[in-house]
Amino acid sequence: MDDHLKETRIDGELAYEGSFLKVTRDRVALPDGAQTHREFIRHPGAVVILPVFDDGTVLLERQFRYPLGQVFVEYPAGKIDPGEDPLECAKRELQEETGYTAADWQFVCTIHNAIAYSDEHLDLYLARGLTEGEAQLDDGEFLETFRASVPEMLAMIQSGEVTDVKTVIGTFWLEKILSGAWKSA
Repeated sequence: MDDHLKETRIDGELAYEGSFLKVTRDRVALPDGAQTHREFIRHPGAVVILPVFDDGTVLLERQFRYPLGQVFVEYPAGKIDPGEDPLECAKRELQEETGYTAADWQFVCTIHNAIAYSDEHLDLYLARGLTEGEAQLDDGEFLETFRASVPEMLAMIQSGEVTDVKTVIGTFWLEKILSGAWKSA
């Protein structure tokens, strides 16, 4: 069906392997027969948690992100460990980063946040029935949590205060889910 758009891998190599990310450099055949190279980041995948309190506010984090040198407002999230079930990862990350656990979990969607240069995918989960506990941050992890309403989040997105793609998309989903316009999967 889409064969006229498909690029085909000829060969490739691992250009860089770190403890977390890998960079691959492949030689590919284009649909017109020409050849070119594609470099991309291999990522194990991650989860994003949309934690909603009974009053409709959401739990968020403020965390410094080194590549851009600034603090970002984000939903709790984390990478999926090898062989780990994504829902179990979401439960683990919510508890580790925020101390909260949730009684009700619903899968929302999968997004691909950097399709031009990474195979990363993010599975979004809605978490309700939140119970407060003690965070267990990883060594070297520093963040603070706070609560905001969805309208406050939308205002932060509109003003440019929130630019993290998973948080923008998660907030748009939450607005639709909480209004009853959309159902989670």
